Amino acid sequence: MYVAVKGGERAIENAHRLLAHERRGDREVPELTLAQIYEQLALGVDRVMAEGSLYDRELAALAIKQARGDLIEAIFLVRAFRATLPRFGATEPVDTGRMQIRRRISSTFKDIPGGQILGPTFDYTHRLLDPQLAEGFVPEVPATGEVSEAEMPRVTDILGRDGLIEPSPQAEPDAPVGDLTREPLSFPADRDLRLQNLARADEGFLLALGYSTQRGYGRNHPFAGEIRFGEVEVEFFAEDAGFAVPLGAIALTECQMVNQFKGSATEAPCFTRGYGLAFGQSERKTMSMALVDRSLRARELGEEVRAPAQDEEFVMSHSDNVQATGFVEHLKLPHYVDFQSELGLLRRLRQEFAEANASEPLQEAAE
Repeated sequence: MYVAVKGGERAIENAHRLLAHERRGDREVPELTLAQIYEQLALGVDRVMAEGSLYDRELAALAIKQARGDLIEAIFLVRAFRATLPRFGATEPVDTGRMQIRRRISSTFKDIPGGQILGPTFDYTHRLLDPQLAEGFVPEVPATGEVSEAEMPRVTDILGRDGLIEPSPQAEPDAPVGDLTREPLSFPADRDLRLQNLARADEGFLLALGYSTQRGYGRNHPFAGEIRFGEVEVEFFAEDAGFAVPLGAIALTECQMVNQFKGSATEAPCFTRGYGLAFGQSERKTMSMALVDRSLRARELGEEVRAPAQDEEFVMSHSDNVQATGFVEHLKLPHYVDFQSELGLLRRLRQEFAEANASEPLQEAAE
């Protein structure tokens, strides 16, 4: 049995002990290990890594365990830890065209070079609870085959060869790239900052915004040109060596969204692009990201800005779940002085209202 502890500091210390007790749960149940979390709750780990902006499966698993499964709190923990890390430099841009693909689908063409690869997905499962999983069910080993050596060009590259989609922006090696983790957010924001913001944005918020664009709140008629998930090699340019050296491989999900076409008196109509990229297998996140990315390009494409998903200040200022959580949850902290001030003002206004109404019958009687 737990009793309240008087005194602010002692109460907080006891709250921490109680949190640790509740987090551990029943001592008769084996403690959850980090390996169990990052192996069996992989999609939750991927989300924490993506929105926490730190690719480390073990640390993400630790954050989930510490947060008792609250993914936004876990993202907060990862962001805080990330802020303590030294920065040695920036890696070379990853080439998703050379991805070791584990899953690759397109809703625009049935037959694509390299073929459709279904991979691990819920897309074709029945949404029914499986009681076998509660009994320690061991699944069948999936069928395996030789790794395909066939080229798997992006669907957008295929459309681009015929000029049917707007050209992909060419990277300028010497152009500065913004960094939201080091510089304050300002508007208007270029696409590099917008994509950084969307990559760190809350998945639920992006999903709602992306859905709103499909329902008419923003000019957006999308097709999933391609979604691919797999491992990509990361390289770092070593000054001493004079060339880029591989650091390892990370799992990424990329979404190329093909959107309604545009044109003008001087340009032939063509499809437009929306783009999403995130750590791990994060398909819902990258699809939502691609929808909102395209929507935020409204001014660039000469479209009227009428919907929330087209307003970059609205989207970028409210998409960060860590900032949103902090501002909402600070309401739980003491606001005694502020409230007493409001309460005193309200009482004075009510008294003035009562006095004014009380004097009206007297005036009527005098008349």
